[in-house]
Amino acid sequence: MADRLYLGTRRYSSWSLRGWLMVKLAGLEVEEIVIPLTGSGTPAVKAVSPNGMVPYLEHQGAKIWESLAIAEYCAESNPALWPAAKTARAHARAIASEMHAGFRALRQAMPTVFCRSYPGHGQNPESLADITRIEQIFSQTRAAYGAGGPYLFGAEFNAADAMFAPVCARFMIYQPPLSADTRDYVAAVRAHPLVAQWYDLAAQEPTAWLIEKYESLA
Repeated sequence: MADRLYLGTRRYSSWSLRGWLMVKLAGLEVEEIVIPLTGSGTPAVKAVSPNGMVPYLEHQGAKIWESLAIAEYCAESNPALWPAAKTARAHARAIASEMHAGFRALRQAMPTVFCRSYPGHGQNPESLADITRIEQIFSQTRAAYGAGGPYLFGAEFNAADAMFAPVCARFMIYQPPLSADTRDYVAAVRAHPLVAQWYDLAAQEPTAWLIEKYESLA
């Protein structure tokens, strides 16, 4: 069986970015298959993925969907995806899980559209409350574990950073009010070579893959 990572349109699929970063950080050799998204319930995704969503990883006989499961699988190849210290590792898993399960208001109000800018769009009490909580996560994590580097747990970009990378993209796209520390962290994530590579690949996708409702946000 071929080793494959199925992704959605890079321009829009924040979850695909998370899975792709995990796979890249783990050094897994896979074929990347990008499926153009057509909105909710893309038939081509449903045809290959057990839960009808991306990312979906097939590797050495394993079939893994859901970004956190992909993270744990990748950490078997590269344990540095999670912090080495027990308490830091538990904290990283807790905030990654909160990201995975939460912040629905932010997701709905500020959809991911890499390579675009919509300053001020999507700000409402619910999305701003989500942003307040995310900034709290960033500040508390950096204060407790982030000495020695620009990322949440210091010098190494890890699975927790990968889980929040699309949030950083949203902050760049919509430019909500943010603290200086959050802006510094967002800039560090954007500058990471793998994140930069994702942006480059998103910019190279065919114009036929564009979805008008995301390209014309007021």
